[in-house]
Amino acid sequence: MALGALLDVGVSLSVIEDALESMSVRGRVSLEPSQAQRAGVTGTFIDVRLDAKEQGNHSFQDFIQTVQGSGLSERVKLQSVSIFRRLADAEARVHRTTAQELHLHELGTLDTLIDVVGSVAGLESLGVERVFSSPFPMGSGVFRSAHGMLPVPSPATSALFAMADAPVRSAPGNPAWTGEMVTPTGAAILTTLAEFRQPVMRMSASGYGLGARDPQEYPNALGLWIGEVADRPVRVDGLSLIETNIDDCSGEVLGYVQERLFAIGARDVWFAPIQMKKNRPATLLCALVAESDEERAVELIMRETTTLGVRVRPVTRYEAERDIVSVDTSLGSVSVKVKKLDGTPVSAAPEYEDCRRIADATGRPLLDVFHTVRQEAEARLGIRSQALTVPSGVH
Repeated sequence: MALGALLDVGVSLSVIEDALESMSVRGRVSLEPSQAQRAGVTGTFIDVRLDAKEQGNHSFQDFIQTVQGSGLSERVKLQSVSIFRRLADAEARVHRTTAQELHLHELGTLDTLIDVVGSVAGLESLGVERVFSSPFPMGSGVFRSAHGMLPVPSPATSALFAMADAPVRSAPGNPAWTGEMVTPTGAAILTTLAEFRQPVMRMSASGYGLGARDPQEYPNALGLWIGEVADRPVRVDGLSLIETNIDDCSGEVLGYVQERLFAIGARDVWFAPIQMKKNRPATLLCALVAESDEERAVELIMRETTTLGVRVRPVTRYEAERDIVSVDTSLGSVSVKVKKLDGTPVSAAPEYEDCRRIADATGRPLLDVFHTVRQEAEARLGIRSQALTVPSGVH
């Protein structure tokens, strides 16, 4: 579906085929795009056909070596390898083993290599510098795999959601049985490359990639919008601030409510200690949400907490441009969030999950990993060093 969306938005099929040629796999696979419909959406469906001799027994290390030994650009190599490593990490967690000992089934065919590298190469050909994603649809039911019957989403897909702290939502229209809506490969691509927010941008093109299934309840399509994000801090209207004072609710419940608010798309959720009447210590619950999510957020707070009412008011905020880039450091490849003003990088914040992975693997203190990665990332990006800021949750 990602490849189909890229072709539909204007990427030439030759871009994907050239990527396959550079990896010496073009003769073992063929790509056949076609125009089709899913519900009321017209887009591009791409059929990936493997040679009859192709066996699905490749490992993630095979894919990584193929990419690294190819003629692909350095950016495509770096991003593709990062996706494979994230996917391998998720699969290893699910199967309680290491990436080296994994035995792949569906993911061990060239489909996986083509999906990942083709998507990255397609984005590069369009000049896309940043990727943004809406929350993932969860899907429902079970499906049959080489491992047997699995729940939806699959354990590997769920692991990828958790590793990236990615927002998720119920299936569109909430049908009782949607089947799998996000594959592990698709989840790995987006959790590696994308930021989960909707920026203000000027759109220039759009396209849709179609899945093989054609359900009646929703269009089985992946939308891709191309545009330009403003360099300067952007004024964002259409936000609502929800507040309520609570003096009779446990910390466990408040923590759960915070998780649920983030799951439905809240921009931020926070708590502050306050003093209420009769000198009662209490908690101020605040949630910043899009106006379109206001009713759902209010209903959730009213249902899940003991509050008898909430306050809501419209707010405006300014957002700095930010970018997620992969940086090669002395400790390995790490995703770094770069803040920009007037198009110039002014700060770099290493991603917690990548630094945690390095700390776990090497035994180095997490703070040491953050410090090293940030220093090297700032040096590469030409950012003047600032005091180290540790992400929330790290003490």
